[in-house]
Amino acid sequence: MSTGVKEPRVIVALDYADVTEALVFAQRLDPARCRVKVGKELFTAAGPALVEQLVGRGFAVFLDLKFHDIPNTVAAACRTAAALGVWMLNVHAGGGRAMMQAAREALAGLPRPPRLIAVTVLTSLAAEDLRETGHAEDPQALAERLARLALDCSMDGVVCSAQEAPRLRQACGPEFCLVTPGIRLADAAQDDQKRIVTPQAAIRNGADYLVVGRPITRAADPLAVLDRINAEIAGAAGPVK
Repeated sequence: MSTGVKEPRVIVALDYADVTEALVFAQRLDPARCRVKVGKELFTAAGPALVEQLVGRGFAVFLDLKFHDIPNTVAAACRTAAALGVWMLNVHAGGGRAMMQAAREALAGLPRPPRLIAVTVLTSLAAEDLRETGHAEDPQALAERLARLALDCSMDGVVCSAQEAPRLRQACGPEFCLVTPGIRLADAAQDDQKRIVTPQAAIRNGADYLVVGRPITRAADPLAVLDRINAEIAGAAGPVK
């Protein structure tokens, strides 16, 4: 009997500095039960070859490099990332309209373009952190403003806290994709995340995909934890975008 899920909504964050560790751990996962995320640490250590290996193993890869630069540079980076066969990639909404539009245009016309989403407010940032960087808005207000801008620039969705998902779902509509990190099981450690939500609550708040790292990667039985999260999602889920 298959243990896969119809449309995997868990994205396992492969936050490793060592390429071998990342690949060994990936062997313990099932592409039918999750997607995977490659971020700055692992990409810096392993480069594009690691991404291609994961794609070759059947994983849908979210390349989480949060491009934020002048429009031409970001557009070129997005084209290069798309050539790796990734399922999703992201840019920083704070890079502005011209940058996001250049990223969107760079993927136009590709036969199978990756999903392109924008980062709003990092889940490690609280209101006091934003004030230090010159933002008077609270995290939810800033996230909404950036999400509306991303929608206007034809982004497929945004990365946001699941605490912000209801507000962004209302602001940006039912088809806008919400990808939420900061997901923790009720009995898991908070680590360095400040705005965290359980998987079931995240889905009920309107999230489409849940990024989960240490609760799975540090588990003695990662697939058991993954299956527990998938079960929570199944109990709360609507259709995925």
